[in-house]
Formats: sequence, C-alpha cells, structure tokens
Amino acid sequence: MLKTLAVALAMSVSAATFAAPAHADKSPIYTGPFSDTAVQGHDVVAYFTEGKPVKGSNDFTTKYQGATFKFSSAENLAAFKADPARYAPQYGGYCAWAVAEGKTAKGDADHWKIVDGKLYLNYNKKIQERWELDQAKFIVNADTNWPEVLK
Repeated sequence: MLKTLAVALAMSVSAATFAAPAHADKSPIYTGPFSDTAVQGHDVVAYFTEGKPVKGSNDFTTKYQGATFKFSSAENLAAFKADPARYAPQYGGYCAWAVAEGKTAKGDADHWKIVDGKLYLNYNKKIQERWELDQAKFIVNADTNWPEVLK
C-alpha cells in the first residue's frame, strides 16, 4: 500500500513537472518579441499630420496599454496623450489583414494606410496590396475578430 502511494505521488509530481505551460494571451499592442516599443518606434501622430512614417525620439515617450509609444515632438506626444484611441493603430498594430483572417502577425510601420481616420498597419507590401483589394470587407472581418484573436 505504501509503495503504491509512493508511486502515485511520484507520478503526479512528474506530471506536474512536465505539464505544458499555461497559454498567455498576446499583448494588446504589438511590440515584437524583445521590445516594449510600439510601431517599431515610429510616431503614430505623424502618420496623420505628416502623411508618412516618422521615427519617434526617446525624449518624447508615453506608455499606452503596456507598450511604449515614441514621438518626434512634444506636440505629437501631447496630441496622443489627449486622445490615444484616435492615433493608436487599429488592432494594436498587428497586421490588419492577418486579424481579418483570424490570426495575428506583426504590423510594419512602413506598410500603413489611414482609412476613415484610423491607422492600419500591414505585414509587408504584398499583404498590404492584398488587403487593399477589399479593405472594407477586411476591416469588417478584423473588427469582428478583434480582440478575440489575441487569445
């Protein structure tokens, strides 16, 4: 009896030791595996004010939803702080096409588009071209899938 109990205890300890780790949800803001910086350090306000990707500075940063956002000026930082939802990329900066497909993939700061006052990022040029073929449909699908794709 004692031997059976010892074997059962050893098996339960062994199973607990080798159990698969619990799945952690993905971050609501895409930052990459070794950084907490959003949009590869680009100033999200600049997409709206300058119409192009502009690198942010370490002098002008803020945290939003657990990620660090960088800005090229104090004015852009202030604009973001006043209304982060207006400037933050849709789907946390994950690729808009991937989210529409029920997946996640990195969004690239150089492959972007503003649609109806919202910033969308795509994985690369080829994916962005595919997304632009029917972006209205992809946006509806992505809106439906977000944020469940993070789980």
